[in-house]
Amino acid sequence: MNARLSDKISKRKDRLGAQLKFKMLAIALDCTKFWEYPEEIDQYLIQVVNRIPQSKLFYVIDFQGKQLSSNIFSDGSSKRHARGQDLSKRPYTHNIHSEKGFSLSSVYLSSIDRKPSITATHPVFHENGNVLGFVVADFDIDDFIDDEINISEEQPWRQIKGDPAIRKNLFQQERVISAMDQHLDQVHDIITNLICKRGIFHVKLHYGSSRATLWAYERPYEYQLHVLDEIINPDVCLAYPSHSYPVESRVPEHEVKLVIGRLKDLRNADETVYLRSGSINVINGMVGLTFSCDGTHYMTSKEFLNKPDSFWFG
Repeated sequence: MNARLSDKISKRKDRLGAQLKFKMLAIALDCTKFWEYPEEIDQYLIQVVNRIPQSKLFYVIDFQGKQLSSNIFSDGSSKRHARGQDLSKRPYTHNIHSEKGFSLSSVYLSSIDRKPSITATHPVFHENGNVLGFVVADFDIDDFIDDEINISEEQPWRQIKGDPAIRKNLFQQERVISAMDQHLDQVHDIITNLICKRGIFHVKLHYGSSRATLWAYERPYEYQLHVLDEIINPDVCLAYPSHSYPVESRVPEHEVKLVIGRLKDLRNADETVYLRSGSINVINGMVGLTFSCDGTHYMTSKEFLNKPDSFWFG
């Protein structure tokens, strides 16, 4: 990931941490009183969950990652059966034992709803200074109120290789599995979130060379270039501010995921005639497609979704 993008993500995480750190500290201090009594921990968490209104899930784990409390949800409801489960392999546990205090995880895609999520943890200390465990809060990053984030910094020159299939044999092409192909679902999940929740109105995916170009609603005259290690990392969502889906869009929000899924179908449908790049612009409602034969099609998203396979491959 390039330095400029990493810096923007780091600053955004610092701002999120500033919203949460002292609230989590106060809760962690109180949890020390109830540590040996899971029922009392549950009752306390239910009382204080509204102190952090953005959280979707609140709970307590011990030092080994075993869950001590129930799952406490934002509405005050709970699920007791979560007690005792081993959470030591969750994405947020990788560095909490090396942290002396509050910790904010990297962004990850939730295994439940595939939404970009982030987890905040704060250690609970024994009176002798030893760490008993951690208070944990899970969040959808889309639920945070964003301050202004400038994503329009000038980008450095970067050299990116083209489609290896074309270089290999122009007239007898066979699809070569690219690095993006190996992470296609991850890429498409993140792209869908960027379009629907984070103000990206135009995306072009270059499957062979594993890169993506994005146009943001607030700065439509500029595009952002991302190579694969950036666009498969859910942290990239933090580089773009939350944005409601544009009312003037000609593509209904629920159709965005359908269009992106159809691009995957065309990429994988045939080893000779296959999709090299695909784009969607939700403002003008157009989908652009470039195939290995160098044929290009432009059509509305509705027409694109209505085309049968026989239209593309006879």
